[in-house]
Amino acid sequence: MYDIIIIGAGASGLMVASQLQNKKICLIDKNPKIGSKIKVSGGGKCNITNKYLSSEYFDGDKQFIESTFADFDNTSLLKFLKNNNLIPKIDEKIVKGTYFCNSSEDVINLFEKQTKHCDFLLNCEVLDVKYIDDCFRIKTNKQTLVSKKLIVASGGISYPILGATDIGYKIGESFGHKLVKSNPALVGFTVQKEQFWFKELSGLSLDVELDVGVKKLSGSMLFTHKGFSGPAVLSASLYWKKGQIAINFAPSKDSYLPKRFKQAIKDLDIDIYNYKFSPAGNFGYTKAEVTKGGICTDEIGLNFESKLQKDLYFVGEVLDITGELGGYNFQWAFSSGFVCGALLKQSYDTISQKFGRL
Repeated sequence: MYDIIIIGAGASGLMVASQLQNKKICLIDKNPKIGSKIKVSGGGKCNITNKYLSSEYFDGDKQFIESTFADFDNTSLLKFLKNNNLIPKIDEKIVKGTYFCNSSEDVINLFEKQTKHCDFLLNCEVLDVKYIDDCFRIKTNKQTLVSKKLIVASGGISYPILGATDIGYKIGESFGHKLVKSNPALVGFTVQKEQFWFKELSGLSLDVELDVGVKKLSGSMLFTHKGFSGPAVLSASLYWKKGQIAINFAPSKDSYLPKRFKQAIKDLDIDIYNYKFSPAGNFGYTKAEVTKGGICTDEIGLNFESKLQKDLYFVGEVLDITGELGGYNFQWAFSSGFVCGALLKQSYDTISQKFGRL
């Protein structure tokens, strides 16, 4: 019997566990090692947060996001990291204000130290969860575990190569939670036949402004052999649903348009300041960095506990909150994990004081 079982040994799950040093905890993960997504992020340097943090960089419930950041924001995260001898630095080559670490391994090593009190069940897949006699029974492909509390930190369904599954959504649904439809996010777009000229420019990058209707984003766009990608496009994919995108290929007076680009469009009737078209789709979950959608936050308390099932918690990407490119999704994972863990610790401490126990 565990006090707490955490499904997912990624950023949010590890942060929760790090806050609960005196509890019997087990983290279950499908991967052979902890922090698999941390390891590959930011080209192996982990784009961990951003200097410019607010709910405007996220898709999801703004009040829920702001409430979480009020308790643990980018300054709090940087302080937490510094206290553990890890000092990220800003690198703005890709996205303005992004903090990177020297190595993703440094972040993983930090959490290995912070979770030495925990058991880990790795290379293990959760198959089903039931709530019986005031306990969660977690059935895996290896064994069945029992816990008083359950924290779902299983992430989204992007990056299936890293063991991503929809188990978090299934658990939520089994306890009556609404799901906001999931979609690949932070991903490139495919194009219609009319935009096949994009493919001729594969490998070319331009600074552009993208208008997806609900938001305008500026940054680098990359033409690819399948369509278009790049930092500005990845963030735009978070907000695009269906319909047109407008691209301004020359957003400033200093915009430089390469000869190759001018050559490609010379016989086309294109407004380079407001080129409107509808993408065919996106590159899918295998290429998407995160998943948009997930467990609806209307039924989740500000302590991340389910309003429908006591002692059940959801943190991180499994929730319907998704950030733009630039460290925002790691910040959300760490913030939600910290707040959930810290408030759980607080509730345990209150009970201990009340009954005179440690």
